[in-house]
Amino acid sequence: MSAPILRYFEFAHLKAGPLRVTSEKFHRLACDLDESLADGPEKSTSLRKLLEAKDAAVRAALDA
Repeated sequence: MSAPILRYFEFAHLKAGPLRVTSEKFHRLACDLDESLADGPEKSTSLRKLLEAKDAAVRAALDA
């Protein structure tokens, strides 16, 4: 069962361009981490912090 936080890494709703490309990279990493790490507080923390990083990267991509 995948972590509920993965829904925030979805990117299909974005049109082609820098925002989608940036979001897709984080989505792939989040899915990989979700599959490869054992469930627990550290996994939850890593995905939450990755989401924070994705949000910042997407905002940076707005200027690209």
